[in-house]
Amino acid sequence: MNFNVAGNTVYAYTAGKPIQPSQPTVVFLHGAQHDHSVWGLQSRYLANHGMNVLALDLPGHHRSSGAPLTSIGALADWVAAVLDAAGVDTAAWVGHSMGSLIALDAAARHPARVSKIALVGTAYPMKVSDALLDAAAQREPEAIALVNEWSHSTMAAKPSAPGPGFWTWGGNQRLMERVAKRNPGEKVFLTDFEACNGYDRGWEAAAQVKCPVLAVLGQRDQMTPPRAAKALLDALREGGAPVTVQTVNAGHAIMTEQPDALLDALVQFMRH
Repeated sequence: MNFNVAGNTVYAYTAGKPIQPSQPTVVFLHGAQHDHSVWGLQSRYLANHGMNVLALDLPGHHRSSGAPLTSIGALADWVAAVLDAAGVDTAAWVGHSMGSLIALDAAARHPARVSKIALVGTAYPMKVSDALLDAAAQREPEAIALVNEWSHSTMAAKPSAPGPGFWTWGGNQRLMERVAKRNPGEKVFLTDFEACNGYDRGWEAAAQVKCPVLAVLGQRDQMTPPRAAKALLDALREGGAPVTVQTVNAGHAIMTEQPDALLDALVQFMRH
């Protein structure tokens, strides 16, 4: 499904279903150099079990046009504008990595638009090393290869998504290469990294979030290890948000290495 926001095309995967005003809506937000397809299993299941889904391509990522946005706050505002275009007042926001920061910030900036947030593979601060920023700026294929390696806890996770035997390592590599090829002049990876690295409103946002929060963390995550999320989750609890944490046996690529465990956590969270 395509929408128009500020003169640009926005692509949202809806599992082929129209938005039903009577149903709750879930917005899925991908991480750096990704697109809507990372949520294939989870978005399809929820769309076929009584929920509207909007799995978005962020600006400049694959099917959504325009330049990639340079800050987490701008991305949170953009998603709120997508909800306007879709005729949706309130939604649950599910974000992976960079997407988790967008969901967190939106819950503070636009509380009326956010019923609950699920933070998958999250951390705050979400700092990016100078070496990786330099690689993204000057040697993007190297940056893609490094992040792909660090995102996976094994060469061939089983079961994996979209199905048993699927090569998650190779699939993620090709996805990031495809996003880079789609918008070669925009340095999408670098822009995403700089948005994560520069986000400094996490503590302020955590103090303002009151909606339910789910954190799904990868036990073997090298990019955002569970210890890097602890202070944020403690701050959310101190601010009054009910927080549930589930740790799964996966690296950063939780959606493909532990698709069923993630889906089970999301289903329970959405229903309660």
